[in-house]
Amino acid sequence: MSVFPTFGQRPAAPSALPPPAPAQASEDAPPPRAEQGQTHAASMAEVRMLCLQRMDPMAVASTPPDRLALEVERLIADIATEKRIQLNGREQRSLAGDLVHDMLGLGPLETLLQDDLIADIMVNGPHRIFIERRGKVELSPIRFRDTAHLSNICQRIAAAVGRRVDESSPMVDARLKDGSRVNIVFPPLALDGPYVSIRKFTKKPIDFAKLVEFGAMTPQVARVLEIAGRCRLNIIISGGTGSGKTTLLNALSRMIDPGERIVTVEDAAELQLQQPHVVRLETRPASLEGRGEITQRDLMRNALRMRPDRVIIGEVRASEAFDMLQAMNTGHDGSMSTVHSNTTRDALTRIENMVQMGSMGLPSRAIRTQIAGAVHMIIQAERQRDGGRRVTQVSEVCGMEGDVIIMNDIFQLEMNGVGPDGRLRGTYKVSRARPGFQSRLQYFGLERAWAAAMEEA
Repeated sequence: MSVFPTFGQRPAAPSALPPPAPAQASEDAPPPRAEQGQTHAASMAEVRMLCLQRMDPMAVASTPPDRLALEVERLIADIATEKRIQLNGREQRSLAGDLVHDMLGLGPLETLLQDDLIADIMVNGPHRIFIERRGKVELSPIRFRDTAHLSNICQRIAAAVGRRVDESSPMVDARLKDGSRVNIVFPPLALDGPYVSIRKFTKKPIDFAKLVEFGAMTPQVARVLEIAGRCRLNIIISGGTGSGKTTLLNALSRMIDPGERIVTVEDAAELQLQQPHVVRLETRPASLEGRGEITQRDLMRNALRMRPDRVIIGEVRASEAFDMLQAMNTGHDGSMSTVHSNTTRDALTRIENMVQMGSMGLPSRAIRTQIAGAVHMIIQAERQRDGGRRVTQVSEVCGMEGDVIIMNDIFQLEMNGVGPDGRLRGTYKVSRARPGFQSRLQYFGLERAWAAAMEEA
């Protein structure tokens, strides 16, 4: 009787062979579990290599992802049968998905990018990937195969936005197709393999109603910020890394009239403006020869020649702060930007220091006078210890008194402890003083709306 081998199994040994002697039983015992795992991993690697060798790159590029996954899974089954490698259906589907992600996407990162609950992805080398979910950082079970696998994904991310990352240019800022921000650090600066930091952005635009639902602010604070956006105040959003500055800036931008022309200036484009008339500018790093670099300051100077109604800078880091103040002071009301600082008062000091980085030779009083005349409002965002991102301070810039910029805290969040759900609880301390931009409220017909919002607060 003939014996037909089943899928992925070797045929049974002929019955004519004598049974093994009892003394040799220990030699024929199954190999240890660790050796079995290593053998299985080697078999998977062999199937992966053979599958890649047999696929036509032109056919892969022209095949839809769903159909490609089925074709790859069928090819894997054929190779496993041909090489007598034991793979169950789940392993075949997993390997096919990994291959499709490697060919068309970002490899193991695709699974994390598709999870809407994940806000940050932090890759510390090929075998340690951390994620932030609901404000808490945790270790992910996802892994890269090796350093070369991770390096290829990094270079693919950089190449997609016309940039490069290698040993000669080991740091790069980039973005993904969905607008997520990416920072990559390559060896020799990265000691444990490439480091990748991805700041994800939600696929659905977040407005003030969503921020209130998330607990980032109260409805009264949201209403005041909506009015500030509508009456074209110059606004600076301040906060630490990951505090929600860009999300808040996107929400504020929804208050901009659709008829206005907006010019955005960013290092890596991540703003998600919904208006029809938006001009997006992005910086460019230097070439291999060290030439061709375009900085934010260069873009700011050019933006002022593009007839903008508003100029929005993704983040002010250096001497472009001077050009931002110039734009705010020369008829581009309603301009916005973000800055890293711990309080609204610190934000003014940071802007002053960044202006001085440009070696303008301006005295401190002249810089502060320009800041007081340009900036109307500063909003402080903070990521707190329970993982929540909240607006902790809304301050108005009132003017100068001597050499000091006078500020009024319209809202100040005061924490009251922790609730039963483990979330921090707090209330806003409100200042109902007449704002210095009262004339702008009257000009746009929003003084009554402002007064009503402050009364409700």
